[in-house]
Order: sequence, then C-alpha cells, then structure tokens
Amino acid sequence: MPAQEPRPRAGGAPPARSLVVGPDSHGRKVAIAGGLVCEVAPQGARVLACPEGVISPGQVCAHTHLYSGLARHGMPAPEKPPENFLQILERIWWRLDRALDPSSLRAAARDYIAQALLAGTTALVDHHESPHFIEGSLEVLEAACEELGMRALLCYGATERNFGLDEARRGLEECRRVRSSPLVRGLVGLHASFTVSDEALRNAGELAKELGTVLHVHVAEDRADVEDARSRGYPGPLERLLAHLALPQGSILAHGVHLDEAEVALAAERGLWLVQNPRSNEGNRVGYPAALGRSPRVALGTDGWEPDMAVEEAALERLAQANGDPAFRGRLAASHSLISERFGAARQPLAAGALGDLVVREGGRVRHVVVGGRPVVEDYRLVAADRAAILKEALEQASDLWRRMSTVD
Repeated sequence: MPAQEPRPRAGGAPPARSLVVGPDSHGRKVAIAGGLVCEVAPQGARVLACPEGVISPGQVCAHTHLYSGLARHGMPAPEKPPENFLQILERIWWRLDRALDPSSLRAAARDYIAQALLAGTTALVDHHESPHFIEGSLEVLEAACEELGMRALLCYGATERNFGLDEARRGLEECRRVRSSPLVRGLVGLHASFTVSDEALRNAGELAKELGTVLHVHVAEDRADVEDARSRGYPGPLERLLAHLALPQGSILAHGVHLDEAEVALAAERGLWLVQNPRSNEGNRVGYPAALGRSPRVALGTDGWEPDMAVEEAALERLAQANGDPAFRGRLAASHSLISERFGAARQPLAAGALGDLVVREGGRVRHVVVGGRPVVEDYRLVAADRAAILKEALEQASDLWRRMSTVD
C-alpha cells in the first residue's frame, strides 16, 4: 500500500534545508536535500562538520507509548500488586491513561521525545490512548513531534473498554484527524482485539482503506488475548483481525508473544509487520516470542520503556540467548524498513533516496542528530527547546497526574 502524501499544514517544523554532514573520522559524507539523502547537495547547503565523529543511521523505535513518558518520574505503585497481565493493565496503565489531560500528555510526549533524540532515536511508531481526552489528543502529539523534530507514525488505540462502541468510534475518528507532514504520518489504531467488538474491527479496516494507511494494534501480547479470540470462535486474535478485513498489507502488530509459528508465517505472507518489545515483555512476565523467527518482518520497539534502542537491542540479545533463539538479529534494520515504507523512501539507510535521518557519535556519545535534513541535536543539546525546561514541566505535570490517578475509578 502506498504511503500517504503530506497535506499542507500551518505552523509546525521549519521546512527542510539542504545539508551536508561530514566528512566524519572515516571520511564518510552524507548530503540531504528535501528531507532525503541525495548524491550531491545543492550549492549553498549548510555543512555540519564532524571530523572526530562517526556518522550512522538514526535509530527507529517501532512501537511505543508517548503517553507513558511521565511514568519514570515516580509513578506510585498500585494499592494491590497485580498478579497477572490483565491486572497490570487495569491497576496501572488503564488508570494512567484515564487520568491524562492535555497538559500532562504534552509534558509526557516532550519529555519522551527529548530522551529519544538525545539517545539517537530519530523515529517513533506511537500508539496512544487517553479515554477522557480523545478529541485533540493526537494534535498534542503532532505538535510535540514537529516542535522538537521527531519523525513519527501516530494513531489513537480505539477501544470499547470504558464507554462501549461510541468510544471506539471516537478513537477511530481521532485517527482520521492526523495531518500528514514531512515528519508525521497517521495510522489507524486499535488497543487490542479483546477490547473491541467485531463491528469496531470492521470499522477500523474500512477507515485504514479510506485513508490509505495501515492498522497498528496489540496482538497476542498475553494469552488472555488468545483466549478471548477463541471464545468468540476464532483460532486466535490474528485470525479474527484478518476475518474482519482489519489488517491491510503493511499493518503493524505489536508483541505477538503468543502467536505460534504458523500464525507468524501467515502474518509474513500477508505482508504484516510484527514488533518485538523485549524489556516490556520481560517486565510484564508475558513470555518470550520464540516463533517470531519465522518472519523476516520483525522490528524492534520499547512499548514505552526508555527510548534508547541500543539498550533495547542489548536486552533482546540477552533474552534471545536465554531462550535459545538464534533468529533475533536484524530487527533494528527491519525497523528502518518499516518507517521507510510508510514514508515512501528508500529502505537502505543513508543511501540515495533514504530518509535524511542520521546520528553523529563521538566517543560513543550522541553529539549531533539530524531528522529529515534538520539538525535537531547539536553539540549534545536539543536545538528547538531547553532540556531542563522540558524536564521541569514533566516533573510538575507528573505530580498532578499521580494525584488524579489516585481518584480514578
């Protein structure tokens, strides 16, 4: 399915300019024009020198939750410790998302994006939920991405778990409102099939087809999702989604922990992406997705954890070795392919026609970050905002958010 074309929008990030990065310590030089890597930059392009650095592609986080960005700032533990995955959702994350408002969501997104850029992550595939703040929520996330210079795929994870089918309808309509730009594309989102009706599944598939985009949904993260699908008469959640035509080619299935090898092979045959989230799966004790090795289309995400993909990749290697999984490599490369597919760019990072997203490291530290030809980190500092001010806002909003969470039913 072709990528969406950008539509004009007011405000947002400044237009991409021509840029030459390098040569670096290996003699590598990258030219960018119009947001894409090119063979030769136009005359007069700015030069970002890095003679002591090393140029590498920006990293891609293929599944995350910007709304959880304040969790690291002292989120209180639930009164009753959860004993299983559903209780983790009910007692922690579903209480958090019901307490979000525009100010806390803005602070969470800006804090998370700032962390990501400073770690060399240049693109995020986000999955958002805030049941008491649906309309306008994705505009808050768009604004944060445009301000700081983060490339992103955005969607609202429609669900019926709080207010029924009307809640799902409103969530899907919020997905419709995402305005494409050089940095942002919209997806259609569902939380997970166990929280929606067959009608909502069909509506999501129809909307994705109408908008020329794909679905982003949690699939088989926990065995409860599989059991729910079977109780409805389907072999599993993947088959249920496919039966209701909710998964256009290129759709993004987060987790897939409890898919079997035949189901993973089916997902690959249908051109679907799977996204492994090692630290989250370990923390939630849902298991290790050993069957994912049956697909070449498996990317790497953080599921809201720290957006440093080197840390996530190290966790992947550790857990793969512990679980005897020899087929875990290449998932960061797959993440690049996923984001390039949605933006209609060349798949090979830093090749002509690829997205103009790169990192310059010196001594192992991220010194410069460029997204779409726009420097967004220079000399270890954010270009568009003050990191200390972002952190201050995050701490203030976190305190208010924890207070609201304590009153959520």
